[in-house]
Amino acid sequence: MRGFLRLLVWAVLVVSGMLAAMGGVGWWLYQDTTGAGPLAEARRIVIPPHTGLAGVAALLSDAGVIRHRLSFEVGAAVSGYSGALQAGEYEFPAGASPLEAIEILASGRTVKHRLTIREGLTTPEIWALVQAAPGLAGDLGPSPPDGELLPETYLFDYGEQRKEVVERMRRAMARALAEVWAARRADLPLSGPRELLILASLIEKEASREDERARIAAVFINRLRLGMRLQSDPTVIYALSDGGAKKIDRRLSRADIATASPYNTYLARGLPPGPIDNPGLVALRAAARPAFSDDLYFVADGTGGHVFAKTLAEHNHNVLQYRRSASAEPEPGGPFGLQRDDHE
Repeated sequence: MRGFLRLLVWAVLVVSGMLAAMGGVGWWLYQDTTGAGPLAEARRIVIPPHTGLAGVAALLSDAGVIRHRLSFEVGAAVSGYSGALQAGEYEFPAGASPLEAIEILASGRTVKHRLTIREGLTTPEIWALVQAAPGLAGDLGPSPPDGELLPETYLFDYGEQRKEVVERMRRAMARALAEVWAARRADLPLSGPRELLILASLIEKEASREDERARIAAVFINRLRLGMRLQSDPTVIYALSDGGAKKIDRRLSRADIATASPYNTYLARGLPPGPIDNPGLVALRAAARPAFSDDLYFVADGTGGHVFAKTLAEHNHNVLQYRRSASAEPEPGGPFGLQRDDHE
């Protein structure tokens, strides 16, 4: 009997010790999983696709986000998130606990990168920006014509394909063009959305101030109605630059303005055969709903804006005033700087 009691006491003591030890381990796991992690400052980490729980724990441990892989793996299993951790680039805040790290990875709230495309860029210029954007992957594929990509700020995830971002730009332009065409003034001398897009591309290059775009659009519309040449310098620059592939940093000469090209609106009447850049939404709206004006000319005023005129005589006076300005340099040619009779 005594032997049995001794055995029973020994067993109770052993079980009690095991329970106490397990309780101690459990308490340590709880403390380590919910307590602050070792990160001194926020850090971004990329979790590759198809990385298992152990692999994620190893990545976070190596990056200094967590101290112990075990507590992270147990925490993920106990919380039910072990199979919900998602690939991508994540930012972990300073002192993030393993449980916080688990919740971040399960949320799918990846870091969003920004790519800003400025209005009026040519497609080769946009191509260069997309190619150089950190975090994008893959080839760009064939380059679309100018006018097919909408300038704005695009968000993307690390590792997203360049083709996908470009396709979003293309879809955004198609939607924007359809919307502004549907809301256009009914009296415009434009045959369809493509001509509106071409006109918007000229407005984008000519206007540096947003509040002048609708008035510049009115000048072009008035000229189209009267059969006058548009005489827009940016169209000459586009012809000389091989469709925006080369930079033209000098002032235009009279020889440049005589360049034979369907894009040269000093020689060809009407709109050029295609867009000369990728216009933004404001320029598209200005082309669709130009200001009501009888203006036929404009010239730079030396401050970033323009002076408008209804007659050639008035315009020539404005050009002379501009050239006499102490702070201004002569306009490099231009519909609006050569003082030529547009009815020729």
